[in-house]
Amino acid sequence: MNGKVLPIIFVFFLLTSCSLPRVETQRPETSVPGTPTDTAPPPLPKLELGLVENPLILALAPASNSQAQIDAAKVIASQFTERTGYAVVTVIPDSYTALIDALAKGNAHIVLLDPYAYELAYQKGFVRASFAIVKDGKAAYGSQFIASRQGGFKSYFDAAAQTNTAEASVALAQFEDKKPCWSDETSPSGYVIPLGVLNKNQIVTKPAAFVQGHPTVVRSVYVGGICDFGATYVDARKFPSLEDQYPDLLEQVMVVWQIPEIIPYSILAFSTNMPPSMRDLFTNS
Repeated sequence: MNGKVLPIIFVFFLLTSCSLPRVETQRPETSVPGTPTDTAPPPLPKLELGLVENPLILALAPASNSQAQIDAAKVIASQFTERTGYAVVTVIPDSYTALIDALAKGNAHIVLLDPYAYELAYQKGFVRASFAIVKDGKAAYGSQFIASRQGGFKSYFDAAAQTNTAEASVALAQFEDKKPCWSDETSPSGYVIPLGVLNKNQIVTKPAAFVQGHPTVVRSVYVGGICDFGATYVDARKFPSLEDQYPDLLEQVMVVWQIPEIIPYSILAFSTNMPPSMRDLFTNS
């Protein structure tokens, strides 16, 4: 992993003020001694991982909905197959929560995780990182607070200059006692970092609505009635289906303030369910 990413990840976790979820476990049920039980048929032999009948699963980030991203993932899967000889298919989970659950159940083997989701999965022993993603020469990206122009809020972001015009304490004070829309509880740009910025500036909001997905946050702010403001990656307002559905969206939903590019891009990691020799093969391919 590129050493330059480490300071950014350190800042990322400084801003993270949420405690990690705790996993509750239950004791397995046992049969009562002396109670007759049906004789279960012997289990079928498990197919070897990586065969066409039991392929490795490459899980994309939940926000990977563009055709370009899907096509790129298919190319990666094809290259893995060509270089390793193992069959690889791609899937897109509905959320990071679903993605981590798939790792726990052995239904995902190669994953693209944001740093916060990776930390959750790593602490549970599900994954080990191999590479950090760099896009357009950048190792990190930013987030943005958005609100409807009809909501009485003021923008402190100069779109032409691509810069904020006030400190966060000033720009975000207007969200005091307002209701936010967040993506989901493991999204760095749609929840973790924006909430950290609000907490740092002692801005207390009403209980949030978790609407599952950045485009849904934008749609909720545009339609109104669900929340007063939201946060997304830069710039989720330009998501293709949103532009088609709401031609005036960019005029009606404004950027109030942007968080600098402090969020590392996705980390390519491999499931610990994969045999070590297989993981090594993919890492070196």
